[in-house]
Amino acid sequence: METLNLTQLLRANTYPGRGIVLGMDEQGKHAVMAYFIMGRSENSRNRVFVEKDGGIITKAFDESKMVDPSLIIYAPVRVLGTDTIVTNGDQTDTVFDFMAAGKSFEDALRTRTFEPDAPNYTPRISGVVSVKDGKASYKLSILKSDENDPDFPRRYFFEYEAPRAGIGHFIHTYRCDGNPIPSFEGEPERVTIAGDIDRFTEETWSSLNADNKVSLFVRSIDVATGVAETRIVNKNK
Repeated sequence: METLNLTQLLRANTYPGRGIVLGMDEQGKHAVMAYFIMGRSENSRNRVFVEKDGGIITKAFDESKMVDPSLIIYAPVRVLGTDTIVTNGDQTDTVFDFMAAGKSFEDALRTRTFEPDAPNYTPRISGVVSVKDGKASYKLSILKSDENDPDFPRRYFFEYEAPRAGIGHFIHTYRCDGNPIPSFEGEPERVTIAGDIDRFTEETWSSLNADNKVSLFVRSIDVATGVAETRIVNKNK
């Protein structure tokens, strides 16, 4: 698979929607994860990321302007021991609960499907990073409809047992802008992971479309120690 430049990929797409990047830094010493949200409506854009219990939640920036919290207020990131879960919806809680009960990431997501937001039927994208015994691995998933037809749900899972240094995988909800918005297709895109956490955060944020970007979360986890660093960027301040 071709390795793509993440910043170029983002700059070329005005609306990838919500996106997850999981991978390893250039030294192979830190697992890297990023999650961003974008919005076209005022309701979607009226959000910020806030840290909570080792993860993050979405909150309304201006509570008086919140119209409908469903599908946009949730916990994108939760931590369960040596696992960090990241998703674009309330399936974060489903994955957390299943894994806490000794079940798998896949078991959890087989109970869920795409979002009920006709005509887009936005895919649910999810990931989990595991850092244990000096090693890192990660999984990604997308739950989507077949050609925006709600009668044909599709579930896809991707597992990366031995991540390469400087390489990540990027999955996002939409291929590009449109009406209805076309869903992501194919395998997660293989992308470059460059620089330390601050450079990666700055380059990722600056590459997202200025009108549509809302918030960005980035975390770097030291594979040897499990110690994590986090960066959050919110357009609304």
